Amino acid sequence: MRIRELRFDEFRSYERFELGDVGDLTVFVGPNASGKTNAVEGIQLLTAFGSFRGAKSKELIRWGADQAVLRARILSDTRDLDVRHVLQPGHRSCLLNGKRKTVQDMQGVLPSVTFSPDDLVLVKGAQTHRRAALDLLGCQLSRSHRILKRDYERIVRHKNALLRDGADTLLLMSVDDMMAVPAVQLYLYRSALFRNLSARIARAYASITRGEERVEMGYVPSWEDESVKQAASWAPMRFEYDKAQALEAFAQALEARRAEEAARKRACVGPHADRIEFFIDGRNAAMYASQGQQRSLVLAWKIAEVGLVREMAGVSPVLLLDDVMSELDASRRHALVSLLRQDIQTFITTTETAFFEDDIMERANVVRLG
Repeated sequence: MRIRELRFDEFRSYERFELGDVGDLTVFVGPNASGKTNAVEGIQLLTAFGSFRGAKSKELIRWGADQAVLRARILSDTRDLDVRHVLQPGHRSCLLNGKRKTVQDMQGVLPSVTFSPDDLVLVKGAQTHRRAALDLLGCQLSRSHRILKRDYERIVRHKNALLRDGADTLLLMSVDDMMAVPAVQLYLYRSALFRNLSARIARAYASITRGEERVEMGYVPSWEDESVKQAASWAPMRFEYDKAQALEAFAQALEARRAEEAARKRACVGPHADRIEFFIDGRNAAMYASQGQQRSLVLAWKIAEVGLVREMAGVSPVLLLDDVMSELDASRRHALVSLLRQDIQTFITTTETAFFEDDIMERANVVRLG
C-alpha cells in the first residue's frame, strides 16, 4: 500500500497543501519554520492517527479557521482508499471512502513509523514517552490493544477523579475491581509486544555498534519492587506472568498502596505506571548512556518497529523521518539509509540534501518549502 495523493486544508501553517503523484521517496527541503515538520505530522495523522508532537486538536488547526481537514488517497493492487481526518477544537472524526469511522477503526489501515530528534526522550526522558511509543505501535497492530487502552484509560481517569474528591474506600475498591481485568489484559498485550520488539532492538543495536556494545531491556509492571523498577545495573527482567498471576499481583499491590494512592490523590498501580528500562553494557541507559548511545538506541527502536510492523501487519509501514540526518553521525546515517533502500515508502524533512547519497536522491521527489 502506498500514499499517492495528499491534501491538507487549514492545517498548522498551511492554508492549503497538495501533493499528487506521490512516489516511494519524498524529501521536503527548506529552512527552519518552513512547514517541513508540519508536513510529516500531517502524514502521521493520516496513518498512525496520532501526533509525534503530542498536539491537541485545536493546536493543529490554522489560526482563524474552524477546522482542519487532512486527506490521503492510498492505493494497493486491490484497494483504493480515500482517508480523511477532520480536526475541530476538542474533537476529531475520520472517514474512509466517505463512511464515518472511529480513530480506533482507522489505526492500522496503513501503519507508520516516525523518527524525530524529540525521540531521544525515549532513552532519558520520562517513562510516559516510552509507554506512549509502545502503545502507538500496538494500536496500529491490534484493534484489541486499541480498545483495551481506551477502556483502561477511562477507568483510570474516573479513579483519579474519585481520589481527588476523597471518595470512600469501598467505592474506590469497587473501581479497582472494575479496573483489574482491563489493566491486566493491557499489561499482557504490552509485555508480549515489547518482548517481540526488544529482540529486534537488540539485533539492530548490535548491528549499529558493530557488536561492540550490547543492549538489554525489560518491561517492568507497576507492582514490582521499586529497587527492581529503577535498577542502576542489569539483572534479567523476565516477568513471565500469566493472567491469573498478574491479577493476583495487581490486587496485592493495590491493597499495599491504597494509603499511598489516597495521599497522592492518583492511581499508582496499573499499566499507566509500568516502566520500560534499557541497559547498555549492563548499566541503566537513562542514567549513564552517552548522546551517541542514546541515538543508537532510538534508531534501533525505529528499525525494530519497521520490521515488527512488516511481520505482524503484513505490510510495510510508511517511514517518516523529521530532520534526523543532522542528528546522526556517518555510521548511524548509514544504518538509517539502509532502510531507504528497502521496499518502504518514506517521507524525509531536511534543511539540506548533502546528507544523502546520490543513488537516494536520484529516485527522490524533492519538494522545496519556504
